[in-house]
Amino acid sequence: MTEVLRTFYPEIEPYESGHLDVGDGHVIYWERVGTRGAKPAVILHGGPGGGCTPAQRRMYDSALYDVLLFDQRGCGRSTPHASLDANTTWHLVADIERLRDLMGVDKWQVFGGSWGSTLALAYAETHPERVTELLVRGIYTLTRPELDWYYQFGVSEMFPDKWEAFVAPIPENERHEMMAAYHRRLTGPDMAEQIRCAKAWSVWEGSTITLLPDPHLTSSHDDDRFALAFSRIENHYFMNAGWLEDGQLLRDAVKLKGIPGVIVHGRYDMPCPLKYAWQLSKVWTDAELHIIEGAGHAMSEPGITDQLIRATDRFAGKV
Repeated sequence: MTEVLRTFYPEIEPYESGHLDVGDGHVIYWERVGTRGAKPAVILHGGPGGGCTPAQRRMYDSALYDVLLFDQRGCGRSTPHASLDANTTWHLVADIERLRDLMGVDKWQVFGGSWGSTLALAYAETHPERVTELLVRGIYTLTRPELDWYYQFGVSEMFPDKWEAFVAPIPENERHEMMAAYHRRLTGPDMAEQIRCAKAWSVWEGSTITLLPDPHLTSSHDDDRFALAFSRIENHYFMNAGWLEDGQLLRDAVKLKGIPGVIVHGRYDMPCPLKYAWQLSKVWTDAELHIIEGAGHAMSEPGITDQLIRATDRFAGKV
């Protein structure tokens, strides 16, 4: 008998939300869903610059979990919008600790996908004593080969039609360094040029993260406000390699020893090649690796959703 795939839990609204002044001029939005005092968890969204979403609230059984979601610095409902000042991986790691204190818990489950997996690994390797379990999907360790694969040569060969639109705002004599060329425009004084480039950068991602086309996902990346924060912050982080030493997250994965976890990765994930999830599983041996056939990068793809929800259920003791 074929096993039925698990799907999202019903839509749910936060039972509490607010804003936290984290210093440096930044105020971040946070919300909690589920049951106050139940098993604590935090969700780290992707991008960077993507913001938390209603779909992410639905990865958990609300009777068994108390889940905190938040918009990272500069995006979503956090302010100032699209700001790059005092906005680094290590500022975000410190913000996660502030939010844990706000929630009043000593330890929690950490859930992150795509860039959220990068941040989850950085946080868990810095504060392993604060993590009960670690759930990561679409592993991105932010090495130079990973960045070049997506923004210079690699995915360009798989999506030549989408790549043509991505390179269009950049003169041919600058296309040998696409991230740098975009950086100049996304941080330049011409706001119209910022928006034009932000949308091209954002739509490139929105149109290449699923195995099959998802017009809704692509169109959401074309929104001016979303694209500006998403593209500016993502490009800022990637230009600085996440303020990580090359290979740091895999090197330091030995610090995850003793933390149970799950790694979920689509076989045909274009932005984040499977190789890095495979390498992580070899170092972090307390984790189960689930390679999802017939899937790309997005959390919404059925096989990926299924394994993530099975994991959240299992870690709450639900059979």
